[in-house]
Amino acid sequence: MREKKKRSKDASVSEKRKIGGAVAALIAAVAVFAVMLQAEKNILTKYEKAKVYVTSVDIPKGQLITQDNLDTLFVLTEVDQAVVTTLTIQDPQELIGRVAAYDLSAGTLPAPGAFEVLDEIVQEIKDPVIAGFKAEDLYQVAGGVLRAGDRIHVYTVTDERETVLLWENVYVQGVFDQAGARIENGDTSTAAQRLNVYLAKEDVEAFYSGLASGMLRVVKVY
Repeated sequence: MREKKKRSKDASVSEKRKIGGAVAALIAAVAVFAVMLQAEKNILTKYEKAKVYVTSVDIPKGQLITQDNLDTLFVLTEVDQAVVTTLTIQDPQELIGRVAAYDLSAGTLPAPGAFEVLDEIVQEIKDPVIAGFKAEDLYQVAGGVLRAGDRIHVYTVTDERETVLLWENVYVQGVFDQAGARIENGDTSTAAQRLNVYLAKEDVEAFYSGLASGMLRVVKVY
């Protein structure tokens, strides 16, 4: 009788141990699942996507952004949220009237520093005017590689054969071929034959006098 009770007690203890082990295993499984769930959440958060506008094509330096070319130059796409900053331009409409400050590759997130406001450039000039001239009027014209948006320094050579800087950082407004057609900024082969630059009104007379004398020289600013 006593032996029977002992076996019953041992069986009860064994059963409790089995239940305890099962509960412990369940708790461990829940804990592991929770850890995995959190890890997955962290991974998903890390690679969270955001819809932003990026450049859809290569945009050359000096390219003016207009309402007409906006849809050609920018496209809405998904990128990793991590690469989007508070400086990222969300609406390309904000770029209308600006020019690319440097070459931009396709897929670039537009940022304010990548574009210059054309109106602000012109406002820096006292009584700005556009002066036009032929490439042949200036020695070499930087080898014909000037494009809209470039900056140039203009020098003169004195009778004593000294070179003197007359105007610096002159903004090139547009360049044209022999027929008068505008040369686009993406065109890297056509030589500029005619050029327009922004000058202060008070400098125009001296500029054209220098052209007539054949003593002006141009250096492109990089």
